[in-house]
Amino acid sequence: MSEKNVYLPSKPRYEILDGLRGVAALLILIFHIFEDESTRGPAFQHLNHGYLAVEFFFLLSGFVIGYAYDDRWDKMTLGGFFKRRLVRLHPMAIMATFIGVLLFYLGGDGFRLVNDAPAWKMIVCFVCALFLIPLGPKMDIRGWREMYPFNSPLWTLFYEYIANILYALFIRKLPKWALRIIVALFAVLLLDRAVGLGIFGGYTYNVGSMAGGWSWDKAGIYTGFARLLFPFFCGLLIQRSGKMIKIKGAFWWCALALAIMLCMPRVGAPPTFDRVTRTMDPGGSVYNGIYEFCCVVLIMPLVIMAGAGGQIQGKSLKFCKLLGDISYPLYITHYPIMYMHVQWLAKHPEAPLGQHIYVAISICVISILVAYACFKLYDAPVREWLKNHWLKAKPDKA
Repeated sequence: MSEKNVYLPSKPRYEILDGLRGVAALLILIFHIFEDESTRGPAFQHLNHGYLAVEFFFLLSGFVIGYAYDDRWDKMTLGGFFKRRLVRLHPMAIMATFIGVLLFYLGGDGFRLVNDAPAWKMIVCFVCALFLIPLGPKMDIRGWREMYPFNSPLWTLFYEYIANILYALFIRKLPKWALRIIVALFAVLLLDRAVGLGIFGGYTYNVGSMAGGWSWDKAGIYTGFARLLFPFFCGLLIQRSGKMIKIKGAFWWCALALAIMLCMPRVGAPPTFDRVTRTMDPGGSVYNGIYEFCCVVLIMPLVIMAGAGGQIQGKSLKFCKLLGDISYPLYITHYPIMYMHVQWLAKHPEAPLGQHIYVAISICVISILVAYACFKLYDAPVREWLKNHWLKAKPDKA
């Protein structure tokens, strides 16, 4: 058997980082519930920066990719790398698409295009989602201009695959000094998106918020790459640098830092639209953009370094493992349930506060249970089967 065809077992995991991924997934679930409930728009919701969890996921992914594969390329082919990434990520993408299809019409009245979506468009959207082929606004069947209208968070997995391809083909070969230069350039791109400098293409819409990337148009593609490139390759650089921070109770301090970052209200006055002059006053949006940029460039890398350098044991270790197990299933499957939440809000605009709280808590519980069931009954066994039947090469015949 060729040396590069030998199956490489997984390395020991960073349990704290797994736990922090779960914390971020829970926070983005809660953020989306608050987003649905906000009647004045995203800028006014109390839990305001939950979407920055996407940057944290990309940062974690870059770190883990470097840890798992940087020193294995003498024993692994490009095909082997891509097969391992598909086994890790794609089974849940397929499950998330099926869940989105099953719940599609349950969000009908809350979305202007759902009830009129033709069958052929639904089939195209379904097939494209299975293979993560991005769709432009003309193929929208919901009304939110999403690349994957059955389950919007799949857009982040699309960009995750792009980062994996860039790493495997080009970035892994770079020396550390070259990687530092590239990461610095990507930081400029991120700053341009955050505060609307207009350096790269002049896409200055939604100044002060890095939310976006789920639409396959010029502004969406620009935002998607801006949100992907710095955090992913910064995570890779952190791993290669080997500079970790050792503190007691690392998981809990890092989880607290994440919660504060992602729950922070908007910084500065939100933008306002003048209907007479048809112009947008950005208000204090630039301050919010600077806050988000600092979170991604300064605070999140410190959280990664502290999480990677920390130690954990006992019940806290079991808790981190549980959070890590459900983190990806929770993130990738919860959004079809959010569509149902939007539907409920559209049908019950006068519902009392207590009923809103009851529904929100129910959605949290249901989303977590669905994620746990997907992990236990589908994701873990399917990945194990694929590992044994697809990744482990058969011995060469004599």
